[in-house]
Amino acid sequence: MSAPSPSPAAKATSADRGAFSGRTAFIFAAIGSAVGLGNIWRFPAVAYENGGGAFILPYLVALLTAGIPLLFLDYAIGHRWRGSAPTAWRRFKRWTEFIGWWQVLIALIIALYYALILAWATNYTIFSLDQRWGDDPAGFFGEYTQALGGAEATISFDIVPAVLVSMIIVWLAVIIVMALGVQKGIAASSVVFIPLLVLMFVILVARALFLPGAIDGLEALFKPNWGALLDPSVWIAAYGQIFFSLSVAFGIMLTYSSYLKKKTDLTGSGLVVGFANSSFEILAGIGVFSALGFMAQAQGVAIDEVVTDGVGLAFIAFPAIISQAPTGAGTLIGVLFFGSLVLAGFTSLISIVEVVIAAIQDKFGFARIAATLWVCVPLAVVSTALFSTTMGLPLLDVLDKWANEYGIVAAALVSTIVVTYVVRGLPTLRDHLNHQGTFGIGTWWLVCVGVIAPLVLGTSLVLSTRDLLMDPNTYEGYPGWFVFVFGWLMAIGLVVIAIGLSLIPWPAGSNLHKDDSDGDPIAPEAVAGRGLVTTPEAATPHELRSAPR
Repeated sequence: MSAPSPSPAAKATSADRGAFSGRTAFIFAAIGSAVGLGNIWRFPAVAYENGGGAFILPYLVALLTAGIPLLFLDYAIGHRWRGSAPTAWRRFKRWTEFIGWWQVLIALIIALYYALILAWATNYTIFSLDQRWGDDPAGFFGEYTQALGGAEATISFDIVPAVLVSMIIVWLAVIIVMALGVQKGIAASSVVFIPLLVLMFVILVARALFLPGAIDGLEALFKPNWGALLDPSVWIAAYGQIFFSLSVAFGIMLTYSSYLKKKTDLTGSGLVVGFANSSFEILAGIGVFSALGFMAQAQGVAIDEVVTDGVGLAFIAFPAIISQAPTGAGTLIGVLFFGSLVLAGFTSLISIVEVVIAAIQDKFGFARIAATLWVCVPLAVVSTALFSTTMGLPLLDVLDKWANEYGIVAAALVSTIVVTYVVRGLPTLRDHLNHQGTFGIGTWWLVCVGVIAPLVLGTSLVLSTRDLLMDPNTYEGYPGWFVFVFGWLMAIGLVVIAIGLSLIPWPAGSNLHKDDSDGDPIAPEAVAGRGLVTTPEAATPHELRSAPR
């Protein structure tokens, strides 16, 4: 059913949503979102465990057949229908609005716990100056977080003062950047932080390469195990890494693309973002494994005994490496590594929060600062209250697992199926992308989005569910009720709440029935199975209309 036609009075104003000044600002912001913590602490271990150098092949295949095609899908929906995730999906086809709210809620959950990791990284940047963890990084991390572990995990509001202060600082910085708006806040910070991040990490890699044992670490990472290519789990791991690192399918790239000028080259921009993200992951792999090679040699153990990822790599393994490094080098490596985590995490966090702000701004027609305060203040209060406590780490662990597996992956699976087979809107999106795109797409893109992506996403979801349900132990040894409430119940709850939100009428003052920020009318809904007709007078893809039946 189509959305009712707005009255002339409702159409009298344009939506004041903000915009990127140009393609360069957008690319920096998009790279800032994609290049996050997962690039630094997840990719190196995933590559090592799945064939080493041979993993690059399935990784590139995954990038070209799923990552970039889904990036294009997000760009097309956001750019054509000029709105936040719920707004754009509703304009795409009225009943698909729930997908947009689902993506907003996933972003909200991730934002809550992402700030905790940034707070840790901020503190550890300072701790690196005097190597405060001493000879026992694992013990120090436990004392610093005061985290409840395994079966001890429970609901606790015992505050950890050091974490509390850092989280408040993180959220204040987020509020300031978000209040400044799309160009002066998000884009401006990304234009500064991303080059700085790359410079810092290049210096880190250059220094790590000269540590004793670094070559052994690189050999362990890049030595190909070609037999691994015959293992389906290796290919699933490659697609999983691409999905999680490119910021696709949970509203970020869709929202960012809605701020672009109408004559922007979407496909060319997508290729730049996709390959920039992957290039940084490989750079991170070189730096991390150079350091792990040194650590293994210093401890007199094999590389596989020191390889880890996530929180263990960042806050236990790397402090150990810093302590064992030559005088002066350790402090430099520490400041660069944890400083990189802060920059990468911050640009990702602001992109995640923007998904929520954009949705609230569109729903209620708020000005930028009002929308920022309505979203960020409650978000900061809840985030700080939950995660600056002794239950912060186990809560982060469970929410992250389920938000990724049953949030991002599930939402991506549903959206590709809906767009391809239910609404049949891929021809419309293809023609929109091709109007200004320097990299033309055709049948290959339709196959990637409509066949390859759903197959891989569905397989990944089934295998993850099987592993979780068949494991005789609960996830990470946490109490069953803890995993049920903050894992399964949370994931199911997001879908139910999203459907409920999609049924709530939009206020008269919302951005839904307004013209776009340029004062132009919004493109009509996609017509099932119909592409767009190119006409000489159409200056932008938004002026194109579907072919007649």
